[in-house]
Amino acid sequence: MNPIRLDLTARLCDALGVFETPGVEVVPPSMPGGSDEFLLWVHTPEYVDAVRAASADPEAADSSYGLGTEDDPAFPGMHEASALIAGSTVELAKALWRDEIDHGVNFCGGLHHAMPGSASGFCIYNDAALGIQWLLDNGAERVVYVDVDVHHGDGVEHIFWNDPRVLTISIHETGRVLFPGTGFPGDVGGPDAEGSAVNIALPPGTRDGPWLRALHAVVPVLVREFKPQVLVTQQGCDSHYADPLAHMALSVDAQRTAYEMLHQLAHEVTGGKWLALGGGGYELIDVVPRAWTHLTAIAAHQPIDLETDVPAVWRDHVQRTFNRPGPPRMGDGQAENGQVWWRSWESGADPANPVDSAVLATRRAVFPLHGLDLWFD
Repeated sequence: MNPIRLDLTARLCDALGVFETPGVEVVPPSMPGGSDEFLLWVHTPEYVDAVRAASADPEAADSSYGLGTEDDPAFPGMHEASALIAGSTVELAKALWRDEIDHGVNFCGGLHHAMPGSASGFCIYNDAALGIQWLLDNGAERVVYVDVDVHHGDGVEHIFWNDPRVLTISIHETGRVLFPGTGFPGDVGGPDAEGSAVNIALPPGTRDGPWLRALHAVVPVLVREFKPQVLVTQQGCDSHYADPLAHMALSVDAQRTAYEMLHQLAHEVTGGKWLALGGGGYELIDVVPRAWTHLTAIAAHQPIDLETDVPAVWRDHVQRTFNRPGPPRMGDGQAENGQVWWRSWESGADPANPVDSAVLATRRAVFPLHGLDLWFD
C-alpha cells in the first residue's frame, strides 16, 4: 500500500492530459463538515478512539483492534490520513447524489476490508461503506456495490449484510487460498436481505477471457434487475499476473475492459451516477498507475488506447526514482482492436470447467432470489 503508487498514478494521469480534460476537476481531500464524526456512521466509537490513539502514539497501538499488526502497522497521522481518504469518498457520493457531477473517482479509496470495529487487510476506515451509508441516509433506496479486487470485499459486505437496499457483488480469487478466506457462493446476505450479497469465487490462475466471462455472466444481469440509483465500484488491480500478493493472471487490458463495462452499466442503469474507487494493487510501478489512469480516463469520457506509449516524462521519473524502466505502453498486448476477447455465457456453460463451475454456483445461489431464470445455465 506504499503511497508511491498513488503519486505515480496521479503523475501518469497528468502526463497523459487526463486532468486537463474539459469538465474534469481535481479536488483536495476533505471531510464532511470538517469533522471526523462521520466515521461513526459505520465504525464504532471505541475503534475510532483506538485509531486516534495509535495515530498519536504508534507504540501504543492496540492489536485487539487490528492496529499495530503486520497488515495494519500504526504510524503518526494514520487517523487523519485515513479519515481524509474516507471523507473524500463521502464528498464524491454527495456530489453525485446532488447532480453536481456525473462521475466521481477516488483512486486513493476502495479500502474494503475495514470492519466496524477493527482494521483489516491494510484498511483502516471503510470509505466505500461510508459513502454508501451517506447515500442511504439521504434518500437513496437502492445502491449496488461491485468489487473487482482480487480479494473478497468482506468489509462492505459485512456492513450491509442485512440491508436489502444495498446489493454487494464481489468477484475474487477463492477464499480457500487467499485472504480474507471468505466470500463463497452460498454467502447471500442476512435474513432480511437474502440475495443482497453476491460472491463469485474464482480459482487461482484465472486468465483474462474466463474472468471477463464470469464478470459478464453475473454483474450486468443483477445490476439491471436491481435497478440501483447509484453504482459504487471498487477497482483493486491486484488481479494482475504481476501482482505479488495473489495468484490470478489478468492483464491491464482485461482490467480496462471491466472498467469500461462498469462505466457503460452506470450510464445505462443509474443515469451515470458512478462512484469509482481504487483498492488493492501491489505491483506499484508497472500495474497500478496504468490501471487507475485508465479508470480515471474512462470516467472522464476520454479513454486511452491500450497501444498508447507511456509518456517519456513519466518513464524518466520512474527511472530516476527507482532505477528501473517503467512500462512502455498503456496495455499488456492482450487486446485486439482495443478489446479483450471473452466468450458469452449465453453460448453455454461447461460444469467441468473450474471457472464455469464457480459461476454456476453463484448464479444458482443468487439468481432465484432475484426472480431470475437460469435457462441458459
